[in-house]
Amino acid sequence: MASGSGRMPAVDEIARLSAMPTDLVTFWRSCTGIIAEAVPHYWTPCFFTLDPATLLVTSHFHEGLDEFPAEALAHEYYGDDVNKLVDVVRSSAGISTLHEATDGDPSGSPRYRFNMSMGGDQELISRLRTKRGDTWGAVSLYREPGAPLFTAADKAFLQAIGPHLAAGAQRAMAFGEAEDPDTSDAPGLLVIDDTWKVRSTTPSAQAWLERLSGAEASHELPAAVVAVAAQGLQNGRDGDAAAVAFSRVPVGDGTWALLHGAPLHGEDERRVAVIIEPAHPARIHPLLMAAYGLTEREQDVVRLVLTGASTAEISASLYISGLTVQNHLKSVFEKTGVRSRRDLVGKIFFTHYEPRVRDNEKRVLRGAAVRGGPIPPGDAAAARRL
Repeated sequence: MASGSGRMPAVDEIARLSAMPTDLVTFWRSCTGIIAEAVPHYWTPCFFTLDPATLLVTSHFHEGLDEFPAEALAHEYYGDDVNKLVDVVRSSAGISTLHEATDGDPSGSPRYRFNMSMGGDQELISRLRTKRGDTWGAVSLYREPGAPLFTAADKAFLQAIGPHLAAGAQRAMAFGEAEDPDTSDAPGLLVIDDTWKVRSTTPSAQAWLERLSGAEASHELPAAVVAVAAQGLQNGRDGDAAAVAFSRVPVGDGTWALLHGAPLHGEDERRVAVIIEPAHPARIHPLLMAAYGLTEREQDVVRLVLTGASTAEISASLYISGLTVQNHLKSVFEKTGVRSRRDLVGKIFFTHYEPRVRDNEKRVLRGAAVRGGPIPPGDAAAARRL
C-alpha cells in the first residue's frame, strides 16, 4: 500500500483523466485500477452518480454487477439505517465507514448484512463534490472479512481524488449527452484547433452557439467559446494535462451556460474540446409541477427535503418560518399522497429516478451514454420495458 506522499502520483493521474472528454464508464474504468493500487479493497469500486439538485441516485457502475439489487435501493430510501448515501454526502467530512457509523459493531445494520451476503465486510463511502461545491456522485469501497480496517490515510486519499472524480463524472456525462442527446437543452461539443477552426461538432452545439451569440446567423465563434478554448489550449501548451478551463456565461434568456475547455492530446496539431451545458440543470422542478401540481415554493421545499435538509435548514435556506415549512409540507403530502418525508423521498425516487437508474444500467450494457437527472415522464414506462 502506498504512503501518503506515494499516493500523490495517483491523485495527479486521476486529475489528468478527469480532464479528458470521454464517456462515463470509460472514465470509471480508467480510475478503477489507480484506486485499487492506492487503497486495496474487495472486488471493485461501486460508483454512483447523483443529481446535484436532489442528491438522488441516477446511475451506478460496479464492474461485474450489471443490476443494483432492488432490495438495496429500497432500503436506501425507505429503510432505517446508518451510512446512507445522502447522509454521507451531506456530512462535513463527506466520507464515512460503516464501522465508524456503528461504533465498531455493524452487525445490527441491515446494509452490513447485505454487504456480507455479497462477500464484503467493511463499507466506505466517499462523496464526489467539485471544487465549486456541486455533488455529482459517491464511490463505495469494500473489504472482505479479516482485512485491515480502512485507515485515515485511505480516507485522505479518497477525499483528495473526490473533486477530480466529481468533475470527471460531470464532464463525462455532458460528453455522452452531447454525443447522444435526448433533451432540447442537451450539452453541445465542439472540437476547435489553434486557428479557431471548428473541426467537429455535435448536433446540439449549434443551438448553444446561437444562444451564446444572440443571433442565428453568425460565422464567428462567440467570444465566450473562444476565451475558454484559448485557455484550454494554453493549458495544453503548459503541459498541465489536468487543467480544464471553465466559464459561466449568460445565454440571454435568464439562464446560464457552463463551458469546459479541455486540451486534447495525442495529435500532431493542438486542439481543444469545448463542452457547453446548462449551468444548473434543475429538471426536477418542471417534473414536480407537471406530476403533482406543486406551487413554486412547494417545489423549493421538496427539493430541499430530497437532499435531507431538516425543517430548520429549509427555513434558513428559504427565509421562511418553520411553521410555514410544515404548512407547505402538509400541502405537498396531500398532493403526492404520502404521509411522511421518507415516503415523499421514496415516492419521487422510485417514480422518477429509479427508472433512470435502470435505463442507465441497460445503456451501460450496450455501450450507450449514461444520463443524469430524473427520467422524462414519457420515458419511464419505456425504460422499464427495455
